[in-house]
Amino acid sequence: MYTKERHDKILDLLNEKKSLSVKELSSLFNFSLATIRSDLNYLSSKGLLVRTHGGATVANSKNEIVIERSYSIRSNKNQAQKKEIAKTAYTYIYSGQCIILDASSTCYELAQLLKDTPMRLTILTNGLKTADLLKDNPNITLILIGGIVKGASNAVEGLIGTDILTKFNIDCIFISAHAFNLIDGLSDFNLYEVELKQRMIEVSTKVLALLDTSKLERNSIATFATTDQITTLITNKEIDDQLKDSYHQAGMTIVTPS
Repeated sequence: MYTKERHDKILDLLNEKKSLSVKELSSLFNFSLATIRSDLNYLSSKGLLVRTHGGATVANSKNEIVIERSYSIRSNKNQAQKKEIAKTAYTYIYSGQCIILDASSTCYELAQLLKDTPMRLTILTNGLKTADLLKDNPNITLILIGGIVKGASNAVEGLIGTDILTKFNIDCIFISAHAFNLIDGLSDFNLYEVELKQRMIEVSTKVLALLDTSKLERNSIATFATTDQITTLITNKEIDDQLKDSYHQAGMTIVTPS
């Protein structure tokens, strides 16, 4: 079992049981107590759990982000804000483009707007629901990026099908994340999807990050894009003015719905 996979499984169990001991985890995963302690210390440093004497509990700080791997649960959170962000993102799309939509619920809202578009587009995606939504539009050339399928997350993961990315000139990628801050950039908890997101960003001319404000000034396990790789950050209009100013001062372009 890879370290990052073990981290994911620890967080899954912790969300289910609320607290776990080092001994329990060592027995479950068949790893040494020292290895499990190191895992818990790392996850604690990322704010994903609270370290206790002999184990860990679910994070309860104000910066906590609950790890929701089920797409159906994530898609219902902050839905109004995601729709606003998607409408703004739509204005960056024009006929003839080749774009990438990631598997996020925010990009699914963008796909809803593209479902019946008359624009001729080439769209690559690793989102199963996004692909299903767009496949019947005759104006869209749809390419599903191949890889490992995990139904609960709605995402195709891993690097198996990434060779297809080199065959297109990608105008821009619309991408979301589990968390963002100026130091860590865009980060996520799903390490297999992180690898794919890194590759998708590498081949894209522009990177448009679609993030509702609940994801700002947070961090997660693995970074897939640094701040300077982001062309434009689109967020909802409730963003704090001071935070928005700090992003501007860092050289970022921030756009909110009008």
